[in-house]
Amino acid sequence: MWVFKMDIKQIFKNNEKWIKEKLAVDENYFKDLSKGQSPEILYIGCSDSRVTAEELMGIKPGEAFVHRNIANMVSSVDLNVQTVLNYAVNQLEVNHVVVCGHYGCGGIKAAMESKDLGILNPWLRNIRDVYRIHKAELNEIECEEERYKKLVELNVQEQCINLIKTACVQQASKSRDIKVHGWVFDMGTGKLIDLQINFEEILKGIMEIYHLD
Repeated sequence: MWVFKMDIKQIFKNNEKWIKEKLAVDENYFKDLSKGQSPEILYIGCSDSRVTAEELMGIKPGEAFVHRNIANMVSSVDLNVQTVLNYAVNQLEVNHVVVCGHYGCGGIKAAMESKDLGILNPWLRNIRDVYRIHKAELNEIECEEERYKKLVELNVQEQCINLIKTACVQQASKSRDIKVHGWVFDMGTGKLIDLQINFEEILKGIMEIYHLD
């Protein structure tokens, strides 16, 4: 396997080159960028270094508010993701909240294995809970690679449900046309796959238990 050894000093050279390239196209690029942000999308993705949010969506800086963690989780007890969500929905007033997983996710793979991974255990337990909920469906898949990919998809689905359980998303769904989306990025092809999460149907299905005024 080819290993890239990074020269940190090169980063600053790259930065200078990037600045020149941007200014060559638009001399006001950085002035406009510094005026503020009004993104339409909150993107919650994986911290995997191969999955870059803006690049895979083909968008520019300022068009998406981004949060990343191991295996794109939306945990009710993770203040990091919850504060990002609250700020994006209530202050930035995004209209789309996206959970984007990816095939080849190390966090999902680790959760499928019976190993003690120390401090990672509580985090991976959330993914194992997804496996437990969908155990019957997953265990019917004989091919381990296909079972792995299916868990990636089911994890995205469950994180979308976790989003819909939150007060800020429920309140925004009443005041404006906010949508929750579940996507998977296939690194092998570069394709972004829409899992077609039915926001309205899920919202109706969970309101009896998770409804918040």
